[in-house]
Amino acid sequence: MQAWTVHNFGYYKEQLKLEAHDLPQATGSDALIKVKAMGVKFFDLLAIAGKYQVKAPLPFIAGAEAAGEVVAAGDACDLKVGERVMTRHEGAFAEFMIAPRNATFRLPEHMTYEDAAAFQLNYQTSYFALDHRAGLKKAEYLLVHGGAGGVGTAAIQIGKALGARVIATAGTSEKLEICRQCGAEFIINYRTDNFVERVNQATDGHGADVIYDPVGGDIFDQSTKCIAWEGRIVVVGFTSGRIPEIRTNKILLKNMSVIGLWWGNYRFHNPRLIEETQQRLYKMYNEGAVKPIIHSSLKFKDLTAALELIESRKSYGKVVINVSF
Repeated sequence: MQAWTVHNFGYYKEQLKLEAHDLPQATGSDALIKVKAMGVKFFDLLAIAGKYQVKAPLPFIAGAEAAGEVVAAGDACDLKVGERVMTRHEGAFAEFMIAPRNATFRLPEHMTYEDAAAFQLNYQTSYFALDHRAGLKKAEYLLVHGGAGGVGTAAIQIGKALGARVIATAGTSEKLEICRQCGAEFIINYRTDNFVERVNQATDGHGADVIYDPVGGDIFDQSTKCIAWEGRIVVVGFTSGRIPEIRTNKILLKNMSVIGLWWGNYRFHNPRLIEETQQRLYKMYNEGAVKPIIHSSLKFKDLTAALELIESRKSYGKVVINVSF
């Protein structure tokens, strides 16, 4: 099989190599899937560069999110050959990959492979952040930073489905329109507007009850100035490149909470909650409340072009690789 391989950490255009590999073998509770579509994300740039919080042992096949068809299963796996599934596991940028049972889900009948490849990580992360960690309530104000990104569009849709009044930030008029289409009631161009002032205006001085922050850096710093009394900032990531710090007196003065969300760790600490959340998300998908926003669908050979779209911040929603081409 062909797979995009990393032998040394570094810049993806220099380190990603399309190489031949032996077909992996499914054992135990694992399945082997023929990959039909792959999700591409900011995390992949970090993993290839060796800058993610957990480094893969070299060499490794890049990618960690895919959808496909089961072609073999281990003795302890209940997945059947021919079933359509999505999975979150290393080695996704390949024609075939191992899918661990505790990270793999059967697809709803009408979900496409492209939607599935864009679904698990973004929607699980956003649901865990907003519901499980922040306890978002109906009619509360939710501020979503990076609203046109993969997790951002998911957070807007989920926040809307949970009954929140959603405010979203983005950096271009095109991306702001994507936020609006996803259900944002208020949209703010953070490049041209002071989002702190705009949030306080939109909420009549109340501030945002929950702030969803995958950006970090200056965005996090400024968010502390428009958080509501007893508000919650959920730290999801640091796409700005800077990990911010906060003085604890700010937390005290507003009775605010700063909450971390690393969704991947729930696979080891509370996998049942992931399963329960997946079923809630499927219900939302089947009802039309959530649906991945696909910016581009590229060929397997064009993976570096897909990563460039993310690196340059030209994309919105999700970039996927369609292996069926």
